[in-house]
Amino acid sequence: MKRIVFLLVAVAAVAAVVASSPVSGHIDEAASPIYGVTIPPGYRDWKMIAVAQLKTDKVDQLRAQLGNEIAVKAYTEGTRPFPDGAIIVALHWNRVSSEDNNRVLAGAFPGAQSFVVFPA
Repeated sequence: MKRIVFLLVAVAAVAAVVASSPVSGHIDEAASPIYGVTIPPGYRDWKMIAVAQLKTDKVDQLRAQLGNEIAVKAYTEGTRPFPDGAIIVALHWNRVSSEDNNRVLAGAFPGAQSFVVFPA
């Protein structure tokens, strides 16, 4: 329980910092101190290109690739190389089994497993 409270406080702090910093499309502006890059405008509207799961004996990850409108158009049309302005990002999360959630789910969905996802 303490870990969940700590995680919620940490997420809230990061969200507050991100929300308070202005986002602009000017390339010559200073990079965000959190991510080390300038976040392009419209990133919240990027579309899903692909989702995958990487599972080995050492890692269990959920992976997603998102792209801006230029990248998605080039991807669907098969344009290679991608044109200038195309941006594709990869998001990876490590999956960790949650015994607390499994106990809750066991009553409603026998045999179900849940996973808590942490950024990789």
